[in-house]
Order: sequence, then structure tokens, then C-alpha cells
Amino acid sequence: MIEEQTGVVSWRTVRARGLSLRVRPRSALVVGVLLVAIAGLAVLALLTGDFPLSFTQLLNTLDGAGTGGQQYVVYDLRLPRLTVAVLVGAALGISGAIFQSLSRNPLGSPDIIGFSTGSATGAVLVLVVFGGGVAQIAAGSVLGGVVAAVVVYGLAYRNGVQGYRLILIGIGVTAVLGSLNTYILTRAGLRQAQAAQVWLVGSLNGRGWSEVVPVAIALVLVLPAALVLGRRLDLLEMGDETATMLGVRVERTRLSLVVVSVALTAVATAAAGPITFVALAAPQVARRLAGASGPALLPSAALGATLLLASDVLSQRVFGQNKLPVGVTTAAVGGVYLAWLLAREWRSGRR
Repeated sequence: MIEEQTGVVSWRTVRARGLSLRVRPRSALVVGVLLVAIAGLAVLALLTGDFPLSFTQLLNTLDGAGTGGQQYVVYDLRLPRLTVAVLVGAALGISGAIFQSLSRNPLGSPDIIGFSTGSATGAVLVLVVFGGGVAQIAAGSVLGGVVAAVVVYGLAYRNGVQGYRLILIGIGVTAVLGSLNTYILTRAGLRQAQAAQVWLVGSLNGRGWSEVVPVAIALVLVLPAALVLGRRLDLLEMGDETATMLGVRVERTRLSLVVVSVALTAVATAAAGPITFVALAAPQVARRLAGASGPALLPSAALGATLLLASDVLSQRVFGQNKLPVGVTTAAVGGVYLAWLLAREWRSGRR
């Protein structure tokens, strides 16, 4: 094991059987602590609710010795819901970390620059206009996110893509798509409008294994690409000229990272609706906890999962089972965080 210093960040290179892996000890510690927190929240989510279980009953159920009712509550209701929360939170955390690093701006989040809203537009169109089912709504969500990303990226491109230009155009596209979503709801029938409005808030209510599988497959396929490409994000943050001098194909790398991030955002939105502020807050807090000078993808994924699962547990236990969608909780907490962030950026700019 070899230890080295890069700036103020300590790295350790672990070698085993001809393979080597660079690890930040502090980042690894943060991920470990967050995984323990996720495990604790998962146990709480499985134990409590309208049908509370004791710890012994939970262990017996997981071992296959529980009653039929206990197995239904654990395996059909609570376990898939918390699994979706963990996977969606992780996907949003990674997506937010990539965009904030690419834009070199803390506001560079998929829900700020239009990708999440585009996914919502695709889903609402399928639900209201075409009367599609769950699979069609998910497909519409993914397609809507991709189209929004193409529009934002295309409008922001001018001899390359600059962070502030991407954010400003993304905010404008978000406003337009939000207005379009509202218009679609006004033209829908009462039942369709209610269903679409619930979906637009972002919710984990009623989520089952059919939502778990697509998100899990997407993470398995996309996460390795994000980690490999993420090694170049540190160089891109130094500026395009510096990154080019260091051998990075800037636009190709940036476009690949955008594709990865949009894919994660679209799949997450398809599974749970446009849950806001997780992609905004998780990467920044994770970077501070890990003491990382660049994007902290794994800590961001772990913290995104922790935040979303904690918000869902809070929503259920304080307001009752299925009464408050998790998107309301994340929006309330995230709104306060966004106000603090904007005030902090404004004060920093004045100095």
C-alpha cells in the first residue's frame, strides 16, 4: 500500500493481484459511516409503520418464518420502497455531483437546469394525453429527460459549453417546461390531473419491485462509466485549456458525462417522479464531509441515498403512512438549503 499527497488530499494506492486502486481514506470513512446510517434507517423503515413489527418478528420474517401478513408487509410493501429510495437517492447524488463539477457551480443540478423537469414533462404527456400505463410513463420520462438535455446542451453550446451559460439556459428551459406541465394539467380530466399532480410531486408511495429492477440495472450499467469518467472531472475543473494540455478530449468527455448524468436522472425520475434538491444538496455536503477538492462521486451517492431514505422515513412517521409524498419533504428542506446557498454565493461575490 502506497500513500501519496495530491494538494491537500491524501491518497492511498491499494495493490492486490496485479490490480491497483487509488483510495481517499477520508472519503472511504465517510462512505462507511453513511452506509451504517442507511442500514439503521432501513431497519427503522422495516420495523415501524401502520403495522409495527418487533425486531424479533423482523428477523423471523427475513428468515422465512414470519406470518403471511408479516411477509406481505416486509417483502411487498416496505422492502421495495426503501430499496427504491436508496437507489434513486444514489442515482441523483451521482448525477448532481457530475453536473456541479462540469459547470463548476453549486447550482449545476439536474433539477435546476431542466433535466428533471423534462423527464416530468415526458411522463405527464404520456399519462394525460396518451393514457399510458406504468411502463409507458417510465419510457416517456426517460425520453423527456433526454430531449430536455439535448435542447439545453444544444442551446448552451458555442465553441464549447460554459458552466454559467448551461445553468442560465437550463433555468429558462425549466421555466418553459414547468409552464407546459401546468398547461397540460389544465387540459386533463379530473382523475388524470390528480394522478399527474401526485406523480409530479415525487413520491415513493406504492413503489414495488417493478420500479426497483430498472433503477438497479441502470446503476449497475452506468455507475462504472461514471466512476471511470469521473477521474477526468478533476482535470476539467481546472479549465478546458489545462485539461486539453493534460490529454483530455474536453468536449467528448463532457458530452459523455452529460449522457451518464442524464441517464441517471431520467431513470430516477421514472421510478419516483421528479424528487427535488437531493441532487443539489448531496454532492456539496458530501464533498465537504470527504474533504475532497474534486467531485466525490461515491460519497455523493451514499449521501443521496441517506437523504432520500431519511426524508421518506420522516414523511411516513411524522405525517402517517402514504399521507405525505417524500418530494414535499425534500422540497421543504431543500428550499431552505437553496436560500442559504444563494445567500452564501451572493456574499462571497460581494467580497
